[in-house]
Amino acid sequence: MKVNMNLRPAEECKFDAVSLGEIMLRLDPGEGRIRTARSFRAWEGGGEYNVIRGLHKCFGMNTAVITSFADNEVGKLMKDFIEQGGVDTSLINWKKTDGIGRLCRNGINFTERGFGIRGAVGCSDRANTAISQAKPEDFDFDYIFGTLGVRWLHTGGIYAALSEQSCQTVIEAIKTAKKYGTIVSYDLNYRPSMWSAIGGLEKAQEVNKEIAKYVDVMIGNEEDFTACLGFKIEGNDENLKSLNIDGYKKMINEAAKTYPNFKVVATTLRTVKTATVNDWKAMCWAGGEIFMSKEYPGLEIMDRVGGGDSFASGLVYGLMTTEDPEMAVNYGAAHGALAMTTPGDTSMASKDEVEGIMGGAGARVKR
Repeated sequence: MKVNMNLRPAEECKFDAVSLGEIMLRLDPGEGRIRTARSFRAWEGGGEYNVIRGLHKCFGMNTAVITSFADNEVGKLMKDFIEQGGVDTSLINWKKTDGIGRLCRNGINFTERGFGIRGAVGCSDRANTAISQAKPEDFDFDYIFGTLGVRWLHTGGIYAALSEQSCQTVIEAIKTAKKYGTIVSYDLNYRPSMWSAIGGLEKAQEVNKEIAKYVDVMIGNEEDFTACLGFKIEGNDENLKSLNIDGYKKMINEAAKTYPNFKVVATTLRTVKTATVNDWKAMCWAGGEIFMSKEYPGLEIMDRVGGGDSFASGLVYGLMTTEDPEMAVNYGAAHGALAMTTPGDTSMASKDEVEGIMGGAGARVKR
């Protein structure tokens, strides 16, 4: 089966894909704990950015980030990280700040990986960041999507939840993107702790129901669809240890009737056995049919952060290049699995490795 994505021709567009969202400085204690660390390894990462970086670094697409940084040394460090990943930084909005971050600052995310029975831990410090303060007028969306041209925009619910301003900015960006024929993917990524500061569940549904009207590819699990859009899978077990596929299909068909603009809906399926061993697979809906990925039972994990983002990255690549939802969900599942075998938020996989895993390649040493 093929799904007509109706992508803009590549020759009309400067960028294959761009993301809109917050990019934070990740500080990682390696094998240790945040609470006892004496040194940290620095990375960059963010839910929306990780997708766009994977599209460039793994899959070779021309990508850029739409974000905002405080104009200081940490902001410049973040720009350098992004450039090392090969992602275009020309669309970054730089905000004036003072010496202690009263005007605005750059976000920090402390992350420990977890091991065995000890789960991964994240501790974010992201209030009052430059991108949370950014308003639609800080970005020339008509120039980005119209004059420059963009084939695909990816953004998500983590960015939308940052502030009232980010709610407005993401809606304006998506509306403008659609005006110029850009395909939009959105990861619901519901985080109740983030929405609580700006109105909680009621605000999350208000914003996400408006955003959903303009989305072509919606990504999210059952909790995301229930919390953000008000849909629910009937008869599913509460811990999602086994997904009711028929219930999921019914829910998505209901969502597609409400939002006929949805071309594809996708989710990852993870069963957590320990912090370092998960069962992993994914599925997507397109045209009333459900497509399952290859399963990765007992997947050994080094760092699970960013696995879902790398799934989204592979999914987007598959849809852009093949328009085949079954192929796309397999690109996503394989890329997400590989990304979790290396440290940091972002993928270190190559396209050849992803396609090798899709084809059944094993873990024998390569010499």
